[in-house]
Amino acid sequence: MIKIEDVRVSFGTKTAVDSVSLHVPAGEWVGLIGPNGAGKTTLLRAVAGMARASGSITLADRPAGSLSYRQLARLIAYVPQHPQLPPDMTGAEYVLLGRTPHIGYFGIESAADRRICAELLDRMALPHMAGRRLATMSGGEAQRMVLARALAQDAPILLLDEPTSALDLGRRVDALELVDELRRERSLTVLSAIHDLTLAGQFADRLVLLSQGRVAASDTPAAVLREDLLSQTFGAGIQVIRAADGTLAVVSHRQRQPPASRMSA
Repeated sequence: MIKIEDVRVSFGTKTAVDSVSLHVPAGEWVGLIGPNGAGKTTLLRAVAGMARASGSITLADRPAGSLSYRQLARLIAYVPQHPQLPPDMTGAEYVLLGRTPHIGYFGIESAADRRICAELLDRMALPHMAGRRLATMSGGEAQRMVLARALAQDAPILLLDEPTSALDLGRRVDALELVDELRRERSLTVLSAIHDLTLAGQFADRLVLLSQGRVAASDTPAAVLREDLLSQTFGAGIQVIRAADGTLAVVSHRQRQPPASRMSA
């Protein structure tokens, strides 16, 4: 579904993505991990047609560069790290924007479009926010609205750039569970950047570790979430803990011991 071959993105003299090749088959969830500045966001923007890149990007067997904006919008739903939220727009109006690629140039949304959006608001536990202005929502509520809008596009490819960064731990899991549920229902192809390595390992079928714009590793979560490999990229203090059910948790430890308190002196 997504084929990236020898893709390179530069901004002036700085190379953000350097000769990256990656294949994401239909229905697979691939997680991009790596430290800040590794190239995760830039790679997602290149796939979405928002960053000029050399090399080759193919979407559903079609060269991305040959697709019109409307064709791209029907193929790709993109959740940016810092979305623009019109403050006076209501939640329902905002989610309905996701239906735009399916509405004719001079048409209006149908009852079916409104039903799709209402169902998504229900599944995101947001039906009570439908009439609220975006400016009055918390960061977590607004982020769930952004995710609902992307899912309303009903596109076969979902690009997620830190889609849960503003959510508390419970809501993060809920949101990713919904993405995974819809992925299986609709055979969605998901390419996501996630800072939380534990969650990335729990939800992605495969992880791609980026370092300085290059692919440092690409394999199953168990093969990539290794202390030796992660320490080379993220630095010392990384520990990978395996639970009894096989789930991996990635934690970091302080490198310096805190000074002894006066009470213990």
